[in-house]
Parts: sequence; structure tokens; C-alpha cells
Amino acid sequence: MKNQLFTKTLNPGDVFVFPEGLIHFQFNFGKTNAVAFSAFGSQNPGVITIANAVFGSDPLISADVLAKAFQVDKKVIYLLEAQFS
Repeated sequence: MKNQLFTKTLNPGDVFVFPEGLIHFQFNFGKTNAVAFSAFGSQNPGVITIANAVFGSDPLISADVLAKAFQVDKKVIYLLEAQFS
């Protein structure tokens, strides 16, 4: 199964729906706080291998974003991505 990266920049009032079973994350590129509301349509979305989806996505998730999210140096991110390419 191909792990494809979908990106969307949201503005105030925008809505985005994550397809069932899709690994997802949010990143605030703005300078102010962001507020998000979420709802779940299923308690059992299936099985997704997170490492494959995060470090093997196409296109790759920004190393800057992943380094900040996992609180590691970008060199670690590049090493992990190499394992899944």
C-alpha cells in the first residue's frame, strides 16, 4: 500500500475531513494559537503502520516538521526516511 502525503493549508473557518484510517497530524505555521475541533466516525479505523506512513510517505513530510514533532535533529529524520525509501 502506497503511503501518500496529502497537505492542506487551512484558514479561519475552513474544514478538512481525514479519510477513515489515514494517519494524520496538524502543524501550526502561524504566529498565533490555533484552535481545532475534531470528531470521530469510527472506533475501529483498521490497522496502519505509523512508521511506514510517516517516514515513507510520497512526497516526504518536511524534515523540519518531523524534527520538531519528534524533538530530534534533522539528521535522525533523514536516517529514518532512508529506512523506508
